[in-house]
Amino acid sequence: MSADQVLAFETNCHIFDGCGFPAPGLHSFLFEPIFSIGGFDFNKPMLLALLSTVLIVGFFWAAFNKPKPVPGKLQMIGEAGYDFVRRGIVYETLGKREGEKYVPLMVSLFFFVWIMNLWSIIPVAQFPVTAIIAFPVGLAGIVYVLWMYLTFKKHGLVGGFKNITGYDPTLGKVLPLSMTIEFFSNVLVRPFTHAVRLFANMFAGHTLLLLFTIASWYLFNQIGIAYAGVSFLMTIVMTAFELFIQAVQAYVFVLLATSYVQGALAEHH
Repeated sequence: MSADQVLAFETNCHIFDGCGFPAPGLHSFLFEPIFSIGGFDFNKPMLLALLSTVLIVGFFWAAFNKPKPVPGKLQMIGEAGYDFVRRGIVYETLGKREGEKYVPLMVSLFFFVWIMNLWSIIPVAQFPVTAIIAFPVGLAGIVYVLWMYLTFKKHGLVGGFKNITGYDPTLGKVLPLSMTIEFFSNVLVRPFTHAVRLFANMFAGHTLLLLFTIASWYLFNQIGIAYAGVSFLMTIVMTAFELFIQAVQAYVFVLLATSYVQGALAEHH
């Protein structure tokens, strides 16, 4: 929140006087460094991303460090989460035999994205890390590099080029146009949309949560509890909806990642 918005909020200004209220905007996604180590600045999203890593590694280490034939509660939860990604996403897309080697990566991606999304509704944190475009871009970049590597490893230089351009001699005269479109779609548009889909959903969701949360306080201070109650109810509804979207976006991100791997490994005809 900028200094002008804070001032507007703190002044005795009625909502219908035309002075408005401190609406969320791009400033809500800018964070000052909290501390520096070796000249490298750490801000809130970066710390939350690091904490996400620690929590995920710590949880699965605790769950599977000493696995038992009859699992305890922690191991049972870990197995359920692992199996959800393995069977529900990887096996369904790649098959059991081909997909098993990619399960660790996809499980890691799913839980990392999900936990980074989940910070949005956690008190004190209250910010989805994936609403900062750099994080989805980094994760999508990993998938993109893997896709390219597998494509050319599986099909060779010429076959890989045919794979990413959708080469089909039966198209005749439109083949050059089709290959150009497929090339730009796969090489440029695909990683962009993979990252932006996650970023845009979490950015929009967090903005709505901020909007109704700030409006609740503003209306309570400027008009009364009856008006603030409607906004507060919407805050609760949006929080519940955001919980659903956070999990769905993690699922979609990994589903797309596995589909890209599947496309890289598929035989080109």
